[in-house]
Amino acid sequence: MSERRSWLEGWRLLAVLCVSLVALSLWIASMRQFEVEGVRMVIRFTARSSLLLFCLAFSAAALARLWPNAWTRWQKRNRRYLGLSFAASHAIHAVAIMTFAGMDPAGFAEATSAASYVFGGIGYGFIIAMGATSFDRTAALIGPRAWRALHLVGGYYLWLQFMVSFGKRVPTMPLYAAFLLPLLIVLALRMIAMACDPRGQTVPAS
Repeated sequence: MSERRSWLEGWRLLAVLCVSLVALSLWIASMRQFEVEGVRMVIRFTARSSLLLFCLAFSAAALARLWPNAWTRWQKRNRRYLGLSFAASHAIHAVAIMTFAGMDPAGFAEATSAASYVFGGIGYGFIIAMGATSFDRTAALIGPRAWRALHLVGGYYLWLQFMVSFGKRVPTMPLYAAFLLPLLIVLALRMIAMACDPRGQTVPAS
C-alpha cells in the first residue's frame, strides 16, 4: 500500500518556501525603512533560514534510514526541494550582502575579510553547482559518480562553512553556540547512519 502524500510536496513546497523567504525578507527590511540596519537584519535572517533548510536536506537520508516514519519519508522525498530552497535562501542572502556593500561600503569592509571572499566564494560555487545538478537531466549529464562526489563534498564543505561562520561569533555572542547544535546533530546522525549500514555506504548529502 502506497503512502499518502501531503499537499506540500515537490515543486509546490519549493514555491511556498521561496515566496515565504522573499516576503519575510522584504517585511524585515521594511521594519527599518529599507535602510542599512534593515538590510543587515535580512542578512542575519537568511543566514539562519539557510542553516535550517541545509540541516533538513543534509539529514534527510540519514533520518529516513535510522527512523523510518511518515515525517522522515516526507523529508527524504523532498530533500531535493529543501536543498533548492536552501539555495534560494542563500541567493537572497547574497543579494542582501551586495545591497549592504552598496549602501555602506565602510561598514561592509569592516565586516568582511579576504578569507570571507575566498571561502564564501567557494561555498557559493558549490551551491550553484549542486543546485544546477538537482534536476534529473543535469544529474544524468554528469553521471551518478560525479553527482555523488559533488553533492557529498559540497555538502560537507557547506557544513564546515556554517560551523565556522556561526562558531567565530560565539566568543563575543555566546548565544550563537545554539546555532552549532543542529549542525553537530546532523553530522552525528550521518555518522551513525553510515555505521549502521552493513554495506558501508556513505549517506548522500542531497
